[in-house]
Amino acid sequence: MVNDNNLISQEGDETGIDEASGNASEESMDFGELYEQSLQNVQFGEIVTGTIVQITNDVVMVDVGWKTEGHIPIKELKDADGNISFQVGDEIEILVDRRDAEGNLILSKDKAAKLKIWDEIKEIFGQNGLIKGMVIERVKGGLSVDIGIPAFLPGSQVDIRPVRDLDKYVGQSLMFNILKYDRKRNNVVLSRRAILEAEREEEKKSTMERLEEGSIVEGIIKNITDYGIFIDLGGVDGLLHITDMSWGRITRPSDSFSKGDTIKVKILSFDREKERVSLGLKQMMDDPWNNISARYPIGSIVSGKVVNLADYGVFVELEPGVEGLVHISEMFWTREIKHPSKVLSLGDEINVMVLDVNSEQKRISLGLKQTTVNPWESLKQKYPDGSVLKGVIRNITNFGIFVGVEEGIDGLIHVSDISWRHRVVHPSELYKKGQTIEAVVLGIDPGNEKFSLGIKQLESDPWEVLEKNYPVGSIISGKITNITDFGMFVEIEEGIEGLVHISELGPKRGKTPPESHKLGDMVNATVKNIDTKERKIRLSIKDGSEEPPETDRTNQYLNNKERVSSTLSDALADMKIGETE
Repeated sequence: MVNDNNLISQEGDETGIDEASGNASEESMDFGELYEQSLQNVQFGEIVTGTIVQITNDVVMVDVGWKTEGHIPIKELKDADGNISFQVGDEIEILVDRRDAEGNLILSKDKAAKLKIWDEIKEIFGQNGLIKGMVIERVKGGLSVDIGIPAFLPGSQVDIRPVRDLDKYVGQSLMFNILKYDRKRNNVVLSRRAILEAEREEEKKSTMERLEEGSIVEGIIKNITDYGIFIDLGGVDGLLHITDMSWGRITRPSDSFSKGDTIKVKILSFDREKERVSLGLKQMMDDPWNNISARYPIGSIVSGKVVNLADYGVFVELEPGVEGLVHISEMFWTREIKHPSKVLSLGDEINVMVLDVNSEQKRISLGLKQTTVNPWESLKQKYPDGSVLKGVIRNITNFGIFVGVEEGIDGLIHVSDISWRHRVVHPSELYKKGQTIEAVVLGIDPGNEKFSLGIKQLESDPWEVLEKNYPVGSIISGKITNITDFGMFVEIEEGIEGLVHISELGPKRGKTPPESHKLGDMVNATVKNIDTKERKIRLSIKDGSEEPPETDRTNQYLNNKERVSSTLSDALADMKIGETE
């Protein structure tokens, strides 16, 4: 507290001195002396009790004794709604703050309250006591609390466990410990954690005394995880594992339970030293899986309710605690679905066939399609192997073409069964979706629901007569379709090529193929070897002329349809160069 003797009124107008005459009235001198004496008794920074003598629109005048009055800004006495609860004549604690430039004594109710709260904070902190406060708002890292002055409650000190939603505390009046304070920095840090820990410890002692294995207890669901739920039994948490929730299958506990719910459970085991409690819910009911095979024999048709939808199938409740799985592959004979939700909904009542029962693992496999006629059974009689059918291309992939045979049944033409002569990189090179084509039935597998078709089987395999048409040692004439570092490929017939290895290039053997031959050139070559199984032909031009004769074979070749050159990767796949030299 400061005794400000320098704030006494100076000579001039305030003392009533007439500067022109140098005289002052006796009354003016008496008032000045009294005023000066009153100011000398005022201690700036001191908390005093004064009496309200006047209330105006801007200030409240307060008599602080010794005929001295000061004023408080009106805003310090207004509540949140802008009302003033004080009246003239009321006593009020204020702090003597300062004098303004005009010599008025400035008082403050807010500063007086803050000084008192700091004294209270110091006392509570020293005694490890509690202080009450109102949570004002959420701030970075925690909450702002009004305890008479703004204080900070860190998020880690709000509760015993981490709190995700701090906003729920805003507006609540709570009790706090004071962790630390710094008056110079106007900083106070609070905590609720120690209070809650103490309360929980007392509650835990009481709970531990009454817990027994096999007893039924009531608790509140505190937390829900993928593997179970934690239940507060009264200062002690117990775990209800997902496997002990129901005799049936529960995929996600959050689908069946909610945080904050009250639940009755059975104590399965209790470790008093480690304070671990295992709880069970299904143990409070009879096991419905006892004698399950007798109630649901394999092959029987039963009804149930769809209780869960997954990517791989649907779960059907046959009775409370007993669920079976209809795998997506067992839903329809011919119809393909991306997700069961496209055809079934939660709560649907359906008929299913029992396919398998495993009482030990508590699993039942069910089938939906088995309750209808299997259309694949009659396909073998309707489409015998070797028969030809027409169909519309429904889909084209990199491995083949799907052709619609009947409603919901497609046949597959594998890319290897499209052409004898052409190596097809992608079926879309030759066919389009929606196109009608003919194909040969290669085989039907009802068990695996596979229908195999072929296009190349509509004509004979040209490689079967190749050895007869081109015996070893015969001379052929063909066009160069590809040149590589190891040789060049010559087209003998449409889609059939032979390899002239670099070692079989004849007189110009020392030169590389690109220097001696060009794509599109016609050459004569000798057939060295034909491997019909591997579909490979070896050629040589050592003994042949490079100028092709005007033979009927040459004219016939030139009239053939121009063939698309094979790529290097296709050539390497068709030929094993390691057999040369």
